[in-house]
Amino acid sequence: MKTVEPRRALSPVAFRSFAAIERIGNKLPDPFWLFWLLALGVIALSAVLSATGFSVVQDSTGKTIAVRNLLSADGLTVIVDDAMQNFASFPPLPTIIAVMLGISVADRSGFITTLLRRMVARVSGRYLTFALSLAAMVGHIAGDAAYVTLIPIGALAFRAAGRSPVLGCVVAFVSISAGYDASPSLTTTDALLSGITTAAAQTVAPHHTVTPVANYFFGLASSVLIALVITVVVETVLVKRPDLAADLADDTDAALAQTVEPTAREQRALRITSLVAAAFVAALVAVMIPTGSPLRGPGAGVVNSPLFTGMAPVLGLFFAILGVVYGRLAGTFTRASDVVAAMTDGVRSLAPTLVLFFAISQFLAYFKWTKIGEILAVSGAETLQGFRTQGWLVLVGIAVVVTIMNLVVTSGSALWSLVAPVFVPMLMLLGISPEATQAVYRVADSATNCITPMSPYFLMALRFIQTHRKSAGIGTLASFTLPLAGSVWLIWISFFTAWYLLGIPFGPGT
Repeated sequence: MKTVEPRRALSPVAFRSFAAIERIGNKLPDPFWLFWLLALGVIALSAVLSATGFSVVQDSTGKTIAVRNLLSADGLTVIVDDAMQNFASFPPLPTIIAVMLGISVADRSGFITTLLRRMVARVSGRYLTFALSLAAMVGHIAGDAAYVTLIPIGALAFRAAGRSPVLGCVVAFVSISAGYDASPSLTTTDALLSGITTAAAQTVAPHHTVTPVANYFFGLASSVLIALVITVVVETVLVKRPDLAADLADDTDAALAQTVEPTAREQRALRITSLVAAAFVAALVAVMIPTGSPLRGPGAGVVNSPLFTGMAPVLGLFFAILGVVYGRLAGTFTRASDVVAAMTDGVRSLAPTLVLFFAISQFLAYFKWTKIGEILAVSGAETLQGFRTQGWLVLVGIAVVVTIMNLVVTSGSALWSLVAPVFVPMLMLLGISPEATQAVYRVADSATNCITPMSPYFLMALRFIQTHRKSAGIGTLASFTLPLAGSVWLIWISFFTAWYLLGIPFGPGT
């Protein structure tokens, strides 16, 4: 069968775009240094604007907002004396650690991997693409580890079903990356983004809190939608490509099926752990039902209850319990110290994130204290009000901007930390909730993850593909992911717009 040369499968324009993105991205410093450079820029800008008396008057309140100088006595206190407090009070910091302690136990016990394997095992070829894509949505629980776990599982599952393992790699990779911010379960991303959004929202509303469940309804529906979109594009377009054959010798289907299929002991452990999960959720619901429950919030509220505002430790406990139960039944945890070791490994994996958080927390503290972000938000909101632009159109415009930025700044938390201090308060002044702004960011931040060569997981996926097709290159993978990324972006943005216009809550209490 004649194969299509990868470079001809993509237009020259697309390849030039990829090359330009790679050149620009390679010139950017590491996000840690990028935020320190931005912090220095804020210091210098605050001194200049303060000296010129730069200010803005908020029309709705008549309040005058002036820039404060970080090089003043008070400003130097923020920079030097408050540095540790800036870091310690950074909202995502305790949240991400609490959640990760639990998820690391579930992950290292083998529970998440077995769950993903079970979701794609014994699925007929007709439904395999959807099953694998939906498994990837569940796999977002494991964060970036989902790439390492699910891409090879996808290849094995497709080959065992008599299909191209290359296509299996592509489906798994695109489902994880393009749908990274969508999941039927709460993940560390929910905790991380909600903390950053809370910090940004409190610039103009000091008591506003965005909980980890703020986008849960939208994320749940989006995970099914994205899996369906990927399935349709794969089964109607990509399967017709003539260059799907693998270079390596075929293994027996029986051996491959055995690799994907969990063992009898693992399946038993998975069944019992699933029952424990259901019992945990049922217990929480039962405790919340009585109006006099101590877990209810002021006025017997549910959304403002300790259960929702303290969702991070509850979520961490949930996954820790599942990990311990599964680990004991499957034999991966034999001693209590194994659980502690799993938590330690999980926190160790957070080290790069914690280092980045220190730089981000200082930048955001400077930005907030100087009032520059508040001035930008007020000015931007009043400009948009002057144009009488519809809210949904503003959100779509922001999605376009974030999508372009995401091609170069591939860290979701870093990019949101960069844009949230301006976008969130600005749109709040226009009557658009932080939860809606965060939701549209998640769409824009996810869809193009699978096409940017700046993502380390793009190259990781390529390496997995090359184990089945040695001749594959960047152009090969890009020619698969471009139609998928474009389809996911268009349909997901349309879905968001419809959701917003219909006034459907993005999550509990929104």
